[in-house]
Amino acid sequence: MEARVGVRAPPRGRAWAGLEKPHGAYCVRVLPVSLTAERLPPRRLVLGADPWRTADPALRPAKLRASCSAKSAGTGKVHYSADEALVLQQKAQDVLPYLDGRCVYLVGMMGSGKTTVGKILAEVLGYSFFDSDKLVEKAVGISSVAEIFQLHSEAFFRDNESEVLRDLSSMHRLVVATGGGAVIRPINWSYMKKGLTVWLDVPLDALARRIAAVGTASRPLLHQESGDPYAKAYAKLTSLFEQRMDSYANADARVSLEHIALKQGHNDVTILTPSAIAIEALLKMESFLTEKTMPEIKYDWLNPLAEEATAVGTPVEASMEKGIHK
Repeated sequence: MEARVGVRAPPRGRAWAGLEKPHGAYCVRVLPVSLTAERLPPRRLVLGADPWRTADPALRPAKLRASCSAKSAGTGKVHYSADEALVLQQKAQDVLPYLDGRCVYLVGMMGSGKTTVGKILAEVLGYSFFDSDKLVEKAVGISSVAEIFQLHSEAFFRDNESEVLRDLSSMHRLVVATGGGAVIRPINWSYMKKGLTVWLDVPLDALARRIAAVGTASRPLLHQESGDPYAKAYAKLTSLFEQRMDSYANADARVSLEHIALKQGHNDVTILTPSAIAIEALLKMESFLTEKTMPEIKYDWLNPLAEEATAVGTPVEASMEKGIHK
């Protein structure tokens, strides 16, 4: 079964990328964009029975000639053991009915593993994956966040980040790895709360060691000072976390790497596998979603006690205690 991915241009200069199956069996609106570049010829995709599982939603921001599909956003497979794969699939199947197509937004400090964990979640949920930083880079035509900060400003980057999140919020069945500072703008939460937000909470010491090991060149908020890489990373991360902590706490689910390590019988978060973190994320997502959808419990046995208390002038609390201790 084949489908075309193309662009149709309606009036007033607006257009959208769409997925269309021959004979009109389905037509999915993916994302509105303003076209300032010439139209590209349609590509051909082979779709399975579920188009959302096998088709890449196309995001073609203004000023871009090339589309940004889930594949080009970096959905390479992450390898994990057979046991982990089984648990991941089982937990994903438990979560999917409650998730009901809503997007999943991963939030957390830089270097917390949002991209790696996000790819695993996207794979097992049958979702597409996007990295919001990569989409901003494509939208403005600059190859790195660090360069955007240097050529323009952090505010310029944040404005474009908000636009990307706004556009993604109109879509479904996506896992989105957000930038570390996406949480600081309330408007971004209004977009992300249309889906499910998951906070990857990593100890600052582990983050600083991870970032120092790979270098700070790609981290514009860390690359301005000289000195010991670990020391400056830890100091800056501590300052940023103090500013963002309350914002991260707005997430629907919190995945604590310290908690995962303790469950495994140790306290070294650096040896946790991305799949173990993804499993914990699915557990936390399931817990939040099932609690949110649980019907309100009605305690009918309280009514006779309340009536009794009213009749004899006894406080309701005392009547309840009497009923409990009978």
